[in-house]
Amino acid sequence: MKLFEFEAKNILRQYGILIPRGSIAGSPAEAQAAAQEIGKPAVLKSQILVSGRGKSGGIVFVSDAKEAGEVATNLLGSTVKGCVVDCLLVEERLDIAAQFYASLAIDRGAGTYIVLASTSGGVDIEEIARASPEKIVRHQVDITVGFSKKDAVSMLKCFHLDKADAGAFADILTTLYKIAMDYDTELVEINPLVKTASGRFAAADARIIVDDNAVFRHPELAARGSLGMEDTPREASARKQNLAYVDLDGDIGIIGNGAGLVMAAIDMVQLFGGRPGNFLDLGGGGQAEKTKLGIMLVMAKPEIKAVLVNILGGITRCDLVAEAVVQAHNESSIKKSLVIRVSGTNEDEAARILRQAGINNYHSMEEAIKEVVKLGAS
Repeated sequence: MKLFEFEAKNILRQYGILIPRGSIAGSPAEAQAAAQEIGKPAVLKSQILVSGRGKSGGIVFVSDAKEAGEVATNLLGSTVKGCVVDCLLVEERLDIAAQFYASLAIDRGAGTYIVLASTSGGVDIEEIARASPEKIVRHQVDITVGFSKKDAVSMLKCFHLDKADAGAFADILTTLYKIAMDYDTELVEINPLVKTASGRFAAADARIIVDDNAVFRHPELAARGSLGMEDTPREASARKQNLAYVDLDGDIGIIGNGAGLVMAAIDMVQLFGGRPGNFLDLGGGGQAEKTKLGIMLVMAKPEIKAVLVNILGGITRCDLVAEAVVQAHNESSIKKSLVIRVSGTNEDEAARILRQAGINNYHSMEEAIKEVVKLGAS
């Protein structure tokens, strides 16, 4: 769950991190009024859930309120990086003396959090790592111990900052860790973290990504409406049906029970020269109605040429899956080639049900995937 910049900054402010003065505007008049209240040069920032807005014209600096209204007229309703701009964050333009980078992310390889800091803010961390790796310092967090200001001060020593700046930077890093723990985040990032001409540190931009699986612990975030903002129409439909579905850019539909099994099928489809068109995990249990809806959802995607249903039956009954396959095939107005591989609980009964409907059941996953790739290429 990605938060908009203004949402992320509201959280930072609650934890004592300085953010620029500003407000949200949904119309040119509101943008002009916000800039008027600021009373100095401002910046209008498109509130969309993708990075790289500035390079695509989604961030514009203005000198006064009149110009803010004019720029807002052009920005609102426009498309930036494929996203429609519905609102703007109008903020004061900071007098910047230096730019830094600060974040706390998940290091999936190490299975823990990693704190990142750099004296080169304002650009992607990947670019910093490539161009100036010596300007990045990392600290892997021992989750059983946590991350303290002492840890933060220690990791910043290599930058040779003066005592005041090092202390302020360290306070911000430890605050990001506190936010991550409180909000179950996958990422908390300030880029750039700026030092103003007056010597204060402020978050000029911010990103927060909350783990989708933890949103139920933060109903105030779900109420803000950020959840699912990046969904395609098909992903949004799947979410309403409690289906774990992700659109991909290929033409072979992939359905399975278990994320690992679906990912393995995606890898094998690619291995045999196919292009996966989606990820759909039905989960355990094999409810017939849910399975039918999932199959019909995938078949309805125009780009899909053939669909693989790959089921390993444990608690999932293969015969119920087979019934769902037949129902989906009969009820869907859009017909696509179906390749079925069901193995496990009640697989003989499943094979009989499929055979009566004229649908073959493949016993080998490899065999089924080769067939679906062949159908997708025809």
